Amino acid sequence: MSIDESFDPTASLLELLNLSWADGAKTDEDIFVGGSQPEPRKRVFGGQVLGQSLVAASRTVPEDRVMHSMHGYFLRPGDTEVPITFGVERLRDGRSFSARRSHAYQNGKPILSMIASFQVPDSGLDHQEEMPAGIPDPEDLPTTAELLKDFDHPVAEAWSHRRPMDIRHVMDPVYVRAGREKTPHNAVWMKTFKPMPDGENLHRAALAYASDYTLLEPVLRGHGLSWTTPGMSIASLDHAMWWHRPVRVDDWLLYVQESPSASAARGLSTGRIFNRSGELVATVAQEGMVRVPQ
Repeated sequence: MSIDESFDPTASLLELLNLSWADGAKTDEDIFVGGSQPEPRKRVFGGQVLGQSLVAASRTVPEDRVMHSMHGYFLRPGDTEVPITFGVERLRDGRSFSARRSHAYQNGKPILSMIASFQVPDSGLDHQEEMPAGIPDPEDLPTTAELLKDFDHPVAEAWSHRRPMDIRHVMDPVYVRAGREKTPHNAVWMKTFKPMPDGENLHRAALAYASDYTLLEPVLRGHGLSWTTPGMSIASLDHAMWWHRPVRVDDWLLYVQESPSASAARGLSTGRIFNRSGELVATVAQEGMVRVPQ
């Protein structure tokens, strides 16, 4: 396996989220342009487009407003070799909330459609579900690179060394083989490899980016499947996310996931994300297409 020792995953993430204004573009939308991280199949990672779309939307709201929810649909697969154009429509600016519609385009067609809401931080009622007990510390779990070190394959190299997040599975990972137990549950620790600049919206967008990596694994695990099951076709269909409390993606976060249902070649997963102090910082839901050989 060829490893580029000069590659900085955190710098790569920051570069992807640092969108540029489209010079001279004048429409009824605010226009931004972004690139993509190389992928073995030349298909844009869905979490990347989520994060970039949120950054684009956040560029159009007052600085005191932070994203608190988003709902998006993946419409077409993206091509990593084609720039992505982001169009943001300013739907509403109220006294406390702002709503934005963000579309990601390639070749003139939308690949993602999203609506996101932003809020001026406020106080009010406060409760949360408790963080699960008995979870091993991330330092006691193997890295993805350690798990895949014996596999000489472009996908294994990308998962091991080019993802911007350090992801450590609490249960047996389902990268190349099914878990020992068929259960529709999954949990991972994750964080960036290096410190990130301050900025609540930046960290929340980066968390949306990372939330797409393992969210469908409870569907696979529950049916004894792995990411490399021959003949399987899997793709994210939609993604919803709610941020509850301030978050830093350069500190360890526990991502607890489960799948309440799978049917009609679709699987639904939900996830809760806790910081190391036990605060519930975000909740996520996603439905994916999962087609397996009959």
